[in-house]
Amino acid sequence: MERMILACADPSARDHSAVVEWAREEARLRRLPMRVVLCPRPEAGMTHIVVCAMPWEAAADGRPLDSCLPPAGGVPDRPLVAVPDGPASSCRSGKVLLGVDARDPSDSAIRFAFDSARIRGARLHVVHAWALPSDAAAWPFDVPERERATWEDHEVQLLADVLRPWREKYPEVAVQEDVLLLEPAQALLHHGEHAALVVVGGKPGTEWGEVVPALLREATHPVAVVPTRAQA
Repeated sequence: MERMILACADPSARDHSAVVEWAREEARLRRLPMRVVLCPRPEAGMTHIVVCAMPWEAAADGRPLDSCLPPAGGVPDRPLVAVPDGPASSCRSGKVLLGVDARDPSDSAIRFAFDSARIRGARLHVVHAWALPSDAAAWPFDVPERERATWEDHEVQLLADVLRPWREKYPEVAVQEDVLLLEPAQALLHHGEHAALVVVGGKPGTEWGEVVPALLREATHPVAVVPTRAQA
């Protein structure tokens, strides 16, 4: 059966037009049909990209409320894009921002991000956030610059190794790599202001964790959560 873009939108909601507009443009770019539904119901043999409204609030456990996003019990089982209300949601230019854990990269999220950048003719900005090794806390003073530089060089190499085959597969996509000593959500929010789309990976059946709820609470741009092994 043919793949399609599903726009999960309530006609009475204030963010209905932003969701439908974003889904319609995504369907045009990917040359797929688009359907507007109140809540997505997967059909056997079909792979969807689901587009829904950015939740306006979240429960204490990080579970998004008032949206078609799955509860805290699981990451979506297909690519899902949350679109905020307002002009930023229709951003077509700029860049696609991808969050990557270079130690445990999600091929599905990387593929989705490269493809999203390709169809938009946009630059792909890849961010890998890292932390100092646990034994750095044993230093009596600040970590020496030489040690920090050595650790950072290792992180840079990890990211380069992850992206090398994807750069070869998508030679038309301009890629900027960034390795940041920050929390992942903070790194993505810091660089996502002018992004047309922010892409992160997730494993179906796992908890949301900290990154996705933080992006859904604070991002002013569409956020795509791409599950492992996603085909869309």
